[in-house]
Amino acid sequence: MSHSTALHRMVVTAIGLLLSSKGVAQAQTSAQEPNAWEVRVSGGAFVPTGDQRNVLKNSQVTAIQVSRLLHSSLALTGTFAWARSRDLTSIGTPKLDVFTSDLGFEVRPSQWFTGSAVTFDAFAGLGGGARSYNYRKLDVSATHNLAGYGAIGGELGMGRVGLRLEVRDYVTGFKPLVGSGISHTRNDVVYTVALRFNRSRAPQN
Repeated sequence: MSHSTALHRMVVTAIGLLLSSKGVAQAQTSAQEPNAWEVRVSGGAFVPTGDQRNVLKNSQVTAIQVSRLLHSSLALTGTFAWARSRDLTSIGTPKLDVFTSDLGFEVRPSQWFTGSAVTFDAFAGLGGGARSYNYRKLDVSATHNLAGYGAIGGELGMGRVGLRLEVRDYVTGFKPLVGSGISHTRNDVVYTVALRFNRSRAPQN
């Protein structure tokens, strides 16, 4: 079984567990109201896996996320991420900007320890979008590819401050960065951490 297939199955399993978590002791329905907006700026690591490790360098990544809570347990999340990588196959390993834009759904039905000093919200998600590779200084046209991802993570809440941890597994198309050739399917993992200042939570019934 490939790394990508294994993680995607784990995401699907996580979604199933989250959907059934309402019966778990100490778990309560999320206190956030539908139609609420969330904005996050996160940082972390872009880690190519498999064949992609021989092409792209591990690098820092910065992401901007905007989420809209459609239901107490479902959110729509849009993400734009920028990884500062390098092309390991070219002379001088030139700097390569990796841009990812995508949209996906997050299942996050419950909050553990509601009313306590520290809370925890788990989530799992699936989505898709586009991936672009662009040399920062070389006069070479950018390449554009489709991308899909599975995500798992959680957010620790301390009052109005939230610390969100997320792991995304991406499966993307990958065209040759220079010249022409056959497009391949490649894989990478993105780890991010975001600090969020929450609005006041709705009162509990």
